Amino acid sequence: MSNLSHHIVYLGIGSNLGDRQANIIEAIKRLSGISKTIVTKVSPLYETEPVGGPPQGKFLNGAIELFTDLSPFELLSELRKIEMNLGRTSKGDNMPRTIDLDILLYDDIILNDNDLVIPHPRMNEREFVMRPLNDIREQ
Repeated sequence: MSNLSHHIVYLGIGSNLGDRQANIIEAIKRLSGISKTIVTKVSPLYETEPVGGPPQGKFLNGAIELFTDLSPFELLSELRKIEMNLGRTSKGDNMPRTIDLDILLYDDIILNDNDLVIPHPRMNEREFVMRPLNDIREQ
């Protein structure tokens, strides 16, 4: 993997259905299996109240740093595969989910596409994103 161009990417990860911690552990394991990608840091997990949506259980949330040679859209495709394989059925905002993987930052790229916005548009408003993100950026 020494020839990776080492784009630094920060992901948000969360779960509020089923065994939340097991879902997150399995998602991280699968992130480690993505071609041309290395998981380098994982934050502590925090239990948080859901924001919006229907009544639902609390989330476990964290953040992940990874190095990748994939483009933002290639990485997004891999994240969606992991979500589907772990039983995510709804991509609607604020809905309960077995796993949620969001690209928060990708190097210093600014991207505004129908499928992908980087930096994540609401991350600065959400303590459940910023707290674990700050944890790993300070490691």
